[in-house]
Amino acid sequence: MKGGNMGNMMKQMQKMQKKMMAAQEELHELSFESSAGGGMVTVVANGKKEITDVQIKEDVVDPDDVEMLQDLILTATNDVIKQIDDKTNDTMGEFTKGMNMPGMF
Repeated sequence: MKGGNMGNMMKQMQKMQKKMMAAQEELHELSFESSAGGGMVTVVANGKKEITDVQIKEDVVDPDDVEMLQDLILTATNDVIKQIDDKTNDTMGEFTKGMNMPGMF
């Protein structure tokens, strides 16, 4: 009967793998948005961590203070990437509960 258990386990693993792939595809389709400076800079990214849009309000463009604009862009970009990481960990963590698989995602 051991062979039957192994076959059943393989089917369960394949089923889980399909669910994981579907969940990952869904994550890639999502859109994430973050803004900084009270909405002066907005960064949008997809679940693949690709920046898809950057909006900068004209009021924040000051040639004498370029550093502030750079800081706002960095803040919004880092936050949107953190949102993606958090959502990915929450979603994919369902599949790895109880398993120690560092670096899998």
